[in-house]
Amino acid sequence: MIARIGTEVTHIFVVDDACPEGSGTHVREHCFDPRVTVLTHAVNQGVGGAVMTGYRAAIDAGATVVVKVDGDGQMRPELIPKFVAPILAGQADYTKGNRFYDLTHIRRMPVIRLLGNAVLSFMAKLSTGYWNLFDPTNGYTALHTRVACQIDFDKVSPRYFFETDMLFRLNIVRAVVVDIPMDAVYGDERSSLRITRILGEFLGKHARNLGKRLFYDYFLRDMTVASLELVFGALLLLFGLVFGGYQWTHSMAVGKPTSAGTVMLAALPTLAGLQMLLAFVAFDVANQPRRPIHHDLD
Repeated sequence: MIARIGTEVTHIFVVDDACPEGSGTHVREHCFDPRVTVLTHAVNQGVGGAVMTGYRAAIDAGATVVVKVDGDGQMRPELIPKFVAPILAGQADYTKGNRFYDLTHIRRMPVIRLLGNAVLSFMAKLSTGYWNLFDPTNGYTALHTRVACQIDFDKVSPRYFFETDMLFRLNIVRAVVVDIPMDAVYGDERSSLRITRILGEFLGKHARNLGKRLFYDYFLRDMTVASLELVFGALLLLFGLVFGGYQWTHSMAVGKPTSAGTVMLAALPTLAGLQMLLAFVAFDVANQPRRPIHHDLD
């Protein structure tokens, strides 16, 4: 992987996250590329912790753009210029890979990864606000270091939720994120990521980030018609569902049909609330960051 990295890269930081196979030691003993620096963790910190270590080192080294590439051979380092180009052109603050862009590449992806990424992508769209992105767990990324300095690394999720949590924090600072089409190479290796194991954890963290993002964007920083649609839509929908559910169970218990007026009293708030929430979602989709922020940062 290191040998395939082009001359456009000035610094290469290899993060040994307390690897039991001694990957850092192997690089020190067999790699003589003067660009390479090995950073070693005494205790495993997870993918997020490893990336944060690399980010800090790149910032200290004076890098303009920092690119994160895994060492397992699934990400082609020849694509680095494609990831960096939109940032240097002033079109993006952060770029990430999208393995779902080309249908011919999708056919080579294991089915479980396809299904898992589809579910995770939808949850990520809700919690991060980047509705135009897909494949949120893709770890092939590039970030302008000025924008990286706006993020509190200590608050970023250190393990499997790292990539999605980064998107959430990038949205909080209103950074522009762009997908880069790519293919991935899958061999016989087994992924340590198990959808059934992390689904509950991811749901909780997505719900937390969604609540924070809605509060920051629609109540703390600004209040618009969308803020009212969110509040009144949620209240009306909740009232309609609770009132309607109560009346339905009561009708079943006493064996008498519910009156038309009672049905309408439950149905109208439900439909009105649903309509308001859909209008809010449409506004949220259109409210994605459009102007890169690294131009305005010192």
